[in-house]
Amino acid sequence: MAKITQVKTKCDLLNFIKFPLSHLYKNDPFYSPMPIFEQKKLFDPAKNPVYKDADIKLFLLEKDGKIAGRVASVVNRRHLEYHNDGAGFFGFYESINDASVAQALLDRASSELKDAGLKTMRGPMNFSTNDECAFQLEGYEQPPMIMTPYNPSWYNSLMEACGMKKSKDLLAFIRDMALPLPEKVSRVAAIAERKGVTVRLADMKNLHREISIFRDVYNDSWKDNWGFLPITVEEVDVITTQLKSVLVPELTIIAETGDGQPVGFLGMVPDMNQVLRVLRGRLTPLGIIKAVHRSRKIDALRLMLLGVKENWRGRGVEALMIKKGFEGIKSFKDKYRQIEFSWILEDNLPIIYISEMIGGSVYKKYRIYEKEIF
Repeated sequence: MAKITQVKTKCDLLNFIKFPLSHLYKNDPFYSPMPIFEQKKLFDPAKNPVYKDADIKLFLLEKDGKIAGRVASVVNRRHLEYHNDGAGFFGFYESINDASVAQALLDRASSELKDAGLKTMRGPMNFSTNDECAFQLEGYEQPPMIMTPYNPSWYNSLMEACGMKKSKDLLAFIRDMALPLPEKVSRVAAIAERKGVTVRLADMKNLHREISIFRDVYNDSWKDNWGFLPITVEEVDVITTQLKSVLVPELTIIAETGDGQPVGFLGMVPDMNQVLRVLRGRLTPLGIIKAVHRSRKIDALRLMLLGVKENWRGRGVEALMIKKGFEGIKSFKDKYRQIEFSWILEDNLPIIYISEMIGGSVYKKYRIYEKEIF
């Protein structure tokens, strides 16, 4: 008999956070959990600005006296104001391979969304598209890179069994860094240079200012994309804290016009999941020693921040930033063997074209589901 309870206490929250590691992924070498203390911050209204504009409830499901699943219901008011689509989210989904458990979890989330007057349940969305979202659908041969989804392959079968339908697929491209950058990239980059665009490395001593530039570029360049939600000033503080330890100056590029106006931003980050897999969610003395040792051997990158303001698209700005970024990669000799470009909407043809022009190919796919609930 299944029983669902809402997370109310610190003990409940710890069980919610620890369930995936202690049950589902205990022996999974690819699972890359954030440290538990960092996960706690996600669900702390005092530390996560998302709570200012969202109603979030967490639930645990027990079956036969053991935790068998978890889910969150998310009524994101900023999303509703921006899109006016009547969509609420389910997120942070984890469960055993049991259709009845999956159905019970989704039913509870949809019930919360119905009570809020919403008509569509979409997910997984761990708050919004500005956070981790989607289930991995394809590409289990290689482990997940930093801040990308990872889950058992059978989650997608559970979603279909529960009547969830595809809402949108997301793509991840991979590129072997041993390959030379195609000459076409330099030719396209020259277009931007002729228009007076220059690129520079981010100033890590003024990281908050640089992340604010990213916010400005992101909110302009992504505003028409599916699921887009503007990044707030409050979220800039959180992003700065999250990225200050992983951003590398040589891999963080800002494009500016001749009069110094920012028009593009590119950020590549080392794949810290290679370290997180060593820590397994805990910062023990031995784990930290192992993590420090492993951090010196990180050999992959993720291009996770890329945007060009609308008025400057199609003028070679992306190619110019990529050219500069790849020069930065080469400055590390042969440290980085591959780079992932993710995630990319399946119908974002301009970015797909750029990814292919650089020499990338699709190697992972993720899926967001939805279902009418009215």
